[in-house]
Amino acid sequence: MSLRGLRQDWETLATLDPLWAILSDPSRRFGKWDLNEFLLTGDRQIAEVMRHADRLGYPRKREVALDFGCGIGRNTRALARYFRKCQGVDISSTMISRAREIHESVPGCEFLVNSTAGLAMFPDESVDMVYTALVLQHMPNTRVIKSYIAEFVRILRRDGLLVFQLLCALPLENRFQLRRRLFGLLSALGVSTRFLYERLLLHPIRIVVVPEREVTAFLGETGARVLEVHPGPAAVEVYKSRTYYVTK
Repeated sequence: MSLRGLRQDWETLATLDPLWAILSDPSRRFGKWDLNEFLLTGDRQIAEVMRHADRLGYPRKREVALDFGCGIGRNTRALARYFRKCQGVDISSTMISRAREIHESVPGCEFLVNSTAGLAMFPDESVDMVYTALVLQHMPNTRVIKSYIAEFVRILRRDGLLVFQLLCALPLENRFQLRRRLFGLLSALGVSTRFLYERLLLHPIRIVVVPEREVTAFLGETGARVLEVHPGPAAVEVYKSRTYYVTK
């Protein structure tokens, strides 16, 4: 799978059920997320992250933050309360359009489309904090995940803070991802994506895992320093997840 295919999948999800695609609570599928309640989850999530940041003493400055894979901007909006400026990037132009519409009046938020395996729009050491959760696990493969992690480290300022979440293991029964595979096959044959999603309960969301040991070893190769690794959060309880707090 290429980034082009990933972009197509998330454009589809942005049309079918964007909030559920971002936070896949089974009880909120088919448009059952209330927007305000959805945005509040970002407030709580970022408040917890910033409590850890305060305890760790990073980032030293709070000028610029990056929310990678921002979707409709629930975490971008929350981060903007702690930083002078927060930029949200996403592969889906539809998600970015929705984010701009929802947060038009929120000061300090900027939303950008990024459809490459890098972050060339950001200079070296230009961001005080990089944050991403429930995003990297949907990349095409481990190589792309590591490419983005290396870019996060590149753009992070000295004494900045990188916080990212990744799945580290999947139960055997979840590894084949049959719903995703069937969605891809049937949609390629011309079956309506809305029919596949709403009637057959299929979706195109890919899951990729990277073991914790592999992640920490790679971070060492980039010159980054791991401060802490926390369990969770995971969108689905049966998945094992880690959140990494990193500086350089």
